[in-house]
Amino acid sequence: MSETMDAERPTLPGKPSAVKDEPSTQYNMSERLTHEEVMTYLKGQLSDVLTQDPLLSDLPSDVTPEEVNLKIALEHGQAMTVFVRKADGEVLPIVVMQSATVRDLKNAIRRYMTLQLQRKNCSKKVSWRYIWRTYWLSYSGEKLASDKKRLKDYGVQNRAEVSYVKRLRRKGQGY
Repeated sequence: MSETMDAERPTLPGKPSAVKDEPSTQYNMSERLTHEEVMTYLKGQLSDVLTQDPLLSDLPSDVTPEEVNLKIALEHGQAMTVFVRKADGEVLPIVVMQSATVRDLKNAIRRYMTLQLQRKNCSKKVSWRYIWRTYWLSYSGEKLASDKKRLKDYGVQNRAEVSYVKRLRRKGQGY
């Protein structure tokens, strides 16, 4: 490796040991770290913070910044949890902002399902275009038909249950 590339590598400050007699897992200030080493260190630090924080302790270790922000907004009453019941009976806890539209809910469902599949190392692809052409979201028997309409306008509140309802195709009409 060349001298110039070595000089561009980052260094990290030492990680203080909890017990003085215990061998330290500190990084030497003169030690040069690779990107992978820095990422491993930061993931470990983030995992430590998440497990120690009572509000964020139930989040997965590979949490996204959006998940953290929504969890904090939920705690402050700026977001709500909408339980989405899929056709197979599975219930998804989807967190959206209080001012969310139907489109925001659909996007949040998509993000949630994509993250779940990634975390299970599943390479399945979901055609969301097909899903939204085939199913309505429904709350209390009312179809959430307008993507631009706010969830509050349909009466959806925190901890409400929304379900998928099969769209019926009318003869001679598209979807």
